[in-house]
Amino acid sequence: MYGWHGKILRINLTDEGVKEEVLSENFANLFLGGRGIGVKILHDELKPKIDPLSPENKLVFGSGPLTGTGAPTSGRCCVVTKSPLTGTIFDSHSGGHFGIQMKRTGYDFIVIEGKSRRSSYVWINNNAVEILSASNIWGLNTHKATDSLLLKTNSRAKVACIGPAGENQVLISCIVNDRNRAFGRGGMGAVMGSKNLKAIVVYGSKKTSVADKEKFENARKKGLEAIRKNPITKDGLPTYGTAVLVNIINEIGAFPTNNFQKGHFQDADAISGETIRERILEKKVTCGSCSIACGRATKIQETNRSGEGPEYETVWALGASCGVKDLEAITEANYLCNELGLDTISTGSTIACAMELCEKGYLPRKMRFGDGKKVIRLVKKIAEKEGIGEDLSRGSYRLAKEHGCEELSMSVKKLEMPAYDPRGLQGMGLAYATSSRGACHLRAYTTSFEVLGAPCLVDRFKTEGKPELTILFQNISAAIDSMILCKFSQLALNPNIYADLLEAVTGEMFTGHRIITTGERIYNLERVWNVREGFGRKDDTLPKRLLETPLIEGHSKNKVVNLEPMIDEFYKLRGWSVEGIPTLGTLADLKLYEARKFVEELFTI
Repeated sequence: MYGWHGKILRINLTDEGVKEEVLSENFANLFLGGRGIGVKILHDELKPKIDPLSPENKLVFGSGPLTGTGAPTSGRCCVVTKSPLTGTIFDSHSGGHFGIQMKRTGYDFIVIEGKSRRSSYVWINNNAVEILSASNIWGLNTHKATDSLLLKTNSRAKVACIGPAGENQVLISCIVNDRNRAFGRGGMGAVMGSKNLKAIVVYGSKKTSVADKEKFENARKKGLEAIRKNPITKDGLPTYGTAVLVNIINEIGAFPTNNFQKGHFQDADAISGETIRERILEKKVTCGSCSIACGRATKIQETNRSGEGPEYETVWALGASCGVKDLEAITEANYLCNELGLDTISTGSTIACAMELCEKGYLPRKMRFGDGKKVIRLVKKIAEKEGIGEDLSRGSYRLAKEHGCEELSMSVKKLEMPAYDPRGLQGMGLAYATSSRGACHLRAYTTSFEVLGAPCLVDRFKTEGKPELTILFQNISAAIDSMILCKFSQLALNPNIYADLLEAVTGEMFTGHRIITTGERIYNLERVWNVREGFGRKDDTLPKRLLETPLIEGHSKNKVVNLEPMIDEFYKLRGWSVEGIPTLGTLADLKLYEARKFVEELFTI
């Protein structure tokens, strides 16, 4: 198999058993890699309705066929599991260099099962696998744990670990790799913590085989040239980082402020990419095999603290969503999230929800919008589950529901929404509502065509045509997540370029149409998995505020999300029933025969 080593490493923490399995060529042909194969493994192996924090849950670390080849933006990795925050199937992705190093061990996938009797870490040195005691690093933050593990193993190894938040099974905790990169969303850190697993350390020397090196080099150059010519990947992201979007999204009135009570933040420029560049930027940071370099190494001069970020979503979640304009306070809170192992989006959004609960008298605490120092203190409390932090550690949905007003949680399927108010972006509203993992902009980045004009600009307030475009982007995104490439590549590359890269590497025939169909197959398998867990049309919705309360100012004034007509059309085009269940014909067409058996039984019942 070209593009693959053909090996899955399975580690059972309960009995410390380690074994190798052959990666099925059928899996690779139908699901590509990363997200796709990870979802397939869990679909086949997890029993319905298991507790995500029980030993029965599994963590699948996955690479893609392009990982380790030098293909543009291919230095990524994904983790797939059942989310303890949402209960949905969930995949979370991270950049940096961990993914390439993991592939170099000779294993395409690492499946973590069971629960260790002691605090442990896994050390994979090429094909040598050890499960070792983590007693002396349990309790350390991600930076200190990483430094310690590199001293114990190999200074050139890469580490993915949890911080105190994951150890405490905080539902909005993440897995941090390369010190400042994160498998950020869905509570991945909590699942790892529930298994008493502190870290995975990887080092390898095995190269990824390429079927046609000359053809690959031509395809790679074509991809790099497209990235160099696109104004967003050529200028915007390298110059200002992802926070280049702050002023753009704020200007159109879709920058959620004070827990989505407004769509315009009057102090947006104080936390923008331009201001980050001017005040705290030290240098650009790039992931493996990437020419975009959108990462930011930053420093707070007053405290001499340094790290990476904040990114766009972070500067919004810990900033505008909480009404905070203090860039240094936001940056400090971001550093703490990286060190403690917290998802910045869910952390900031949950704090914003708590602030509104206080504002409206539901929560008898002193929390107010605009208090940056309070945000910093709350980040620490959440990670340690200390005081009010324990309530916030479960995410905004559970927090708001506990106080009798779940409508104040700006979430879908219990996952907090990112930094785009869908009242100003109708397509994003549909993308949030129908996302397989809960509110997510990366399942279908409709901002690309509703704001940035990539590949073309459409009216952001219209609903017509949005189901078709959302489905197309969902399918392409599922394929990209399975290759695995960065979503920013989607701004410059088209499916035909992806197909050329895959064909050159694997030796299999790929077309743009096959790429899209593969993504469709993955998205439908995820849907069946979620249906099996009890999700359906009732869950494909948005917070009441976005459906009923118009924005009162800004360039999206008087708008709400007109969701239901888009949902009806979306289901029809997807080949799903009116309740959102993939039909037998759709599953057969996509060769999802195991999933089809479940749906047959469901319809029989």
